[in-house]
Formats: sequence, structure tokens, C-alpha cells
Amino acid sequence: MEIVMIILAGILVAAAVYLILSRSLLRVIIGTSILTHAVNLLLLSMGGLKEGAIPIYGKEIKRYVDPIPQALILTAIVISFAITAFILVLAFRSYKELGTDNLEEMRGVPDEQ
Repeated sequence: MEIVMIILAGILVAAAVYLILSRSLLRVIIGTSILTHAVNLLLLSMGGLKEGAIPIYGKEIKRYVDPIPQALILTAIVISFAITAFILVLAFRSYKELGTDNLEEMRGVPDEQ
């Protein structure tokens, strides 16, 4: 199951890189959010998919699940939500000011066509 998750994380990273390299600002924002989901999936698979009890000390518990990957993912979800909200507000403001979401037009570089 871990191999499937790693392959899925790779596909998500490839899709995110494709979207980040596009000209539309909205696609860049969607690409960054997909990239954060891929990193969360990669963190989860690196922690290992183990079966066990909750990590509370007890004499009858022989095997428990490591809580560190889940804590890291929870923190990453909160941070990525805040960054995505900030970037969306920035994109909306730049669209209102410049009238476009094309990154090349925002820079002022004319098209080569």
C-alpha cells in the first residue's frame, strides 16, 4: 500500500509542477495547493502505515503507531490553508488592479508570437 501512495504522491507532484509552470495565476495557486497535498501524502507514507494502538503508555500495549507524522501533517495543513488564502487574496487584488491573471502580462513582457 505504501508503494501506491508514493506513486500517487509522484503523480500529484508532476501535476503540481505542470500547473505551477503555466501562465495563469489561478493555475499556479491550484498547483501549489496540489503540491502541499502531495507533500502531506509523502509525509504520511514516510511515517509508515502500521497497525497498532494509540500511543498512550500502558502495560498491555505492545505495539503503537507513531504520532509524529500525523502531527506534522496537521501542522502542514493549517499552514498551507493560510498560505493559500493569502495567495488567493493577493491574486484577487492583482486582478482588480491589472485586469489580468496572465503572469507574462503582469510582468510587462510582450508575447513572442
